[in-house]
Amino acid sequence: MEISFTPIGFVRGGRTEARKDRWGNNRCRLELDPARITADSLIGLDQLSHIEVITYFHLEADEPVERGARHPRGRTDWPRVGILAQHGRMRPNRIGVSVCRILSVEPLAINVEGLDMVDGTPILDIKPVWSGYAPRGTCKEPDWAKQIMADYWAGETPL
Repeated sequence: MEISFTPIGFVRGGRTEARKDRWGNNRCRLELDPARITADSLIGLDQLSHIEVITYFHLEADEPVERGARHPRGRTDWPRVGILAQHGRMRPNRIGVSVCRILSVEPLAINVEGLDMVDGTPILDIKPVWSGYAPRGTCKEPDWAKQIMADYWAGETPL
């Protein structure tokens, strides 16, 4: 089965390069396509602090897809793990998911902070972040994942 998506908008502004760390202060604008989304679709977003943005990793689209395992960030001091056990962009469908803070909502645009996507990234969907969808119980993760994230959100503005 083949599935295709049409972006509902694009990330505008913020970073132009997909660097590994320090995404916390990345401010950008999510501009939505009026042919795909109406201004009414944003009603209620002003009641939220965060949204989840589903995107397509468009940069380096010719990079080989990883279907198996690899060392995260190419670091051989970390274990070799499957692509589905990490957040690498060379995933089979190149789909990205990121939670970011809402700064302001306008007709057909959302200004955000802390989105780990770059200018021009296609937006596939946007969902509200509700505490009821947070993990239930203890969240388990390996030490290498905590090391990756140590500087990932550096510069983030505290709530």
